[in-house]
Amino acid sequence: MTLEALRAKPPGGALVRKTPRVAVFTDKLDWHVEHTLAAFRALGATPVAVRLFACRIDTTRPHGLAIPGFRGLPDLAIVRAIGDGSLEAITMRLGVLHALEALGVPLVNGARAIERCTDKSMASFLLARAGVPAPETFATQSLAQARAIARRELPKGPLVMKPLFGAQGWGVRLIEKESDIPSTEEARGVFYLQRFVGPSRPPYEDMRILVSRGEAVAAMKRRSSHWITNVRQGARPVAAAPTKAERDMALAASEAMGTVMAGVDLIAGADGKPMALEVNSMPGWSGLQRIAPFSIAERLAADALAMIPSPRTAGRGLG
Repeated sequence: MTLEALRAKPPGGALVRKTPRVAVFTDKLDWHVEHTLAAFRALGATPVAVRLFACRIDTTRPHGLAIPGFRGLPDLAIVRAIGDGSLEAITMRLGVLHALEALGVPLVNGARAIERCTDKSMASFLLARAGVPAPETFATQSLAQARAIARRELPKGPLVMKPLFGAQGWGVRLIEKESDIPSTEEARGVFYLQRFVGPSRPPYEDMRILVSRGEAVAAMKRRSSHWITNVRQGARPVAAAPTKAERDMALAASEAMGTVMAGVDLIAGADGKPMALEVNSMPGWSGLQRIAPFSIAERLAADALAMIPSPRTAGRGLG
């Protein structure tokens, strides 16, 4: 369905009701949030930027939650960021998302999917269980075990060590010899090691496919003179048309994580076949937007609005 059709849908349709009110959870008003808010407004919804740290459990309220900007519950929630905080703080913020889902509020993405994607070790486990090809992966909390893995695996080629929780290529390091394994303190207690996949010299490239509600809606190749190919790290986005195998793999990876919308990173293995590197539950798309001939924010907003079921009971609205 086109965006024009969504805007013009007659009374009684899935999206026409009292103006849908959308919570956009974020920790700052960045480019993605601004475009997301504008896209929802363009589609006739009322979006409200909300910081998850400001939400609270309040059992004296009818729904047991207090969401700033809403007297009751939003009709839809978009999760752009969880925000930094202690383990307790992050746990509570995820608890708010779990509570919203339990109350029937559609989320993009749900708490369980965010947890799966954020924890790279669990993501690797789930991809393997789903039969999605991915680089060999090893995760341990023991420095001795990490060094033993390096001794065993490095003769086959380098490894990549990534923070268990991290994005945009920050904190990633190449492991070419056992002494490259950092201390337990530097590793923050977890050693997540993955087989390095790619050429031995530049140019380096991989593919990002943006998936929304079971469709691959946009794709690009990211090319760089450095083996870390994130756009935020200087990689250049290049228009690309994914093959059927690449599209199918991106959809399978997203499904394995339980995401409604995701940025799936693929890379070609030594045999030329795609492998899944990562599934991002809160992906950026500024690089993709440079080459996409349509508004990605509006497409994602339209897909999210289509998840809203029948009109909810009265009593919700902006506070």
